[in-house]
Amino acid sequence: MPAAPTSTLPADRAPLDELETTTVAADEPRFDGLGLPEPLARAVTDLGFTTPTAIQAQAVPALLAGRDIVGVAQTGTGKTAAFGLPMLAAVDPELGAVQAVVLAPTRELAMQVADAITTFAVHLGGLGVVPVYGGAPFLPQQRALARGAQVVVGTPGRVLDHLDRGTLRLDQVRFLVLDEADEMLRMGFAEDVERVLEASPAGRQVALFSATMPAPIRRVAEQHLQDPVEVSVARQSSTVTSVRQTYAVVPFRHKTGALGRVLAVSDADAAIVFVRTRGAAEEVASALVEKGISAAYISGDVPQGEREKVVDRLRSGALDVLVATDVAARGLDVERIGLVVNFDVPREPETYVHRIGRTGRAGRTGTALTFVTPAEQSRLRQIERTTRATLEQVPVPSPAQVSGHRVARLLARVDGRAAAGRLDVYRSAVAEHAAAHPEAALEDVLAAVLALAVGDEGPGARDEELDADLARLRTDRPDHHRESRPDGAPVRERRRTSTHIAGGPPRWRVAVGHRDGLQPGALVGALTGEGGLTGKDVGKIDIFGSFALVDIPGGLSPAAVERLSRTRVAGRPLHIREDQGPRPNRGASRPAHGPHRARP
Repeated sequence: MPAAPTSTLPADRAPLDELETTTVAADEPRFDGLGLPEPLARAVTDLGFTTPTAIQAQAVPALLAGRDIVGVAQTGTGKTAAFGLPMLAAVDPELGAVQAVVLAPTRELAMQVADAITTFAVHLGGLGVVPVYGGAPFLPQQRALARGAQVVVGTPGRVLDHLDRGTLRLDQVRFLVLDEADEMLRMGFAEDVERVLEASPAGRQVALFSATMPAPIRRVAEQHLQDPVEVSVARQSSTVTSVRQTYAVVPFRHKTGALGRVLAVSDADAAIVFVRTRGAAEEVASALVEKGISAAYISGDVPQGEREKVVDRLRSGALDVLVATDVAARGLDVERIGLVVNFDVPREPETYVHRIGRTGRAGRTGTALTFVTPAEQSRLRQIERTTRATLEQVPVPSPAQVSGHRVARLLARVDGRAAAGRLDVYRSAVAEHAAAHPEAALEDVLAAVLALAVGDEGPGARDEELDADLARLRTDRPDHHRESRPDGAPVRERRRTSTHIAGGPPRWRVAVGHRDGLQPGALVGALTGEGGLTGKDVGKIDIFGSFALVDIPGGLSPAAVERLSRTRVAGRPLHIREDQGPRPNRGASRPAHGPHRARP
């Protein structure tokens, strides 16, 4: 007899969507067979779940038996329940002391894990779970700890702050979890993690979870875990089956223009655009705002409080597009996200899985689009092996498609506006125009009005250049994932070294901004001192949060570029290069941290 399907988790309980929701077969493990204490088993039953994921089925019994564990698993495989349920089983709710600590790389992930653990602990008689992280007031966290919390979930830096101030004691800790350990080490938390491990009792139980297992993680496990059980879960295609995975071949210099078109025709409520660097996040978001798109950015350098405000705006609908780095988006779960755009091809396939997992969650569907330059198409194979899916090539929308999409949305509102009334002034204007221009057909007038209403000013040089370059790329996909000419030779990407406005001076980018304390005079001094320029050779300077743009009409020699790249200003090397991104509109609004403009 076939078993009845388990229930699905409501959308407002998204942090727990990692629990399996498939039907239960006779030979599959069940939560009621894992040995969970009754209060925890009841909490899982209340949520309507019976079947554990692969990582849960392997990790929960080992942890309940008191073993240390090293788990290799990606996001979306159920790690939180895998360590959270056994961890709560080891905690005594009657003891008013911290007995379990979970370290997570980001504030967002710490909050998500704390919420999930709180839900699991609903029948444990008032057990306290406190998230602690940087960028939030210290005193409320201190008070929560003083009230006798048993579980602390936090980022390594803030946990150490509490330890150093004596507001957190680890002498009663029985269970310690390192969640996404590879990410914590990559973010520079290795020393902080070591200090927390050394401050905890020698006999505590440790669970280490990581998406990858590089040598530094192995060393941590060998040094701090006792005879650990190793659990490795193969990548599950179920984490991305609800996501339509696509890619578009776009020359490097046209990525921003292509992104604007994609967002213009998307029906998704909200989108996340992933970039590799903090500078790119700020620059791409600025370009989108110039196009009239409601966008903002977050990166690891954006203060936590401001990052949280941006995410809240995304959740509420006040923001439609979030440009983010991988670190900043860890643990982010926003129901509105229907589109993920990989502005840059991820370096690691695992990163690709993390990124596209931001959509298609908790029973929802979504779309992932990856921009691939002609020279990068071979990297699609690696991604496809990871996701066990074939990415579908899609064209970049044309200007006509963008305008058509906008017009369709506008015309869909016509009947409602007509019914609302108060159109006399517009009828009079139409009549006056018709009388003054009897040669103009009414259809042509209406078409022009619609074009102006959707922001279509007619063909532009930038649009024509983008479409011409896209037309030169073949739309079919060769087996070797590279474009080729009719003679069989591979097409080499023609990368323009400058994207300045036609007729304007070339722009140069330096990797120092106002967050580093950069002043225009200091930049001019470096350019004249090391670049062989005079003050007259330097044009306008725009200083952004993490980078600056400067006009140098006469350009720089290769030797000057090499010298300047090593030159330190405000304590950081300039790393100067000719700008290849969008040129900010000096009068446009900005997504978050706007430019400081100066003229030397």
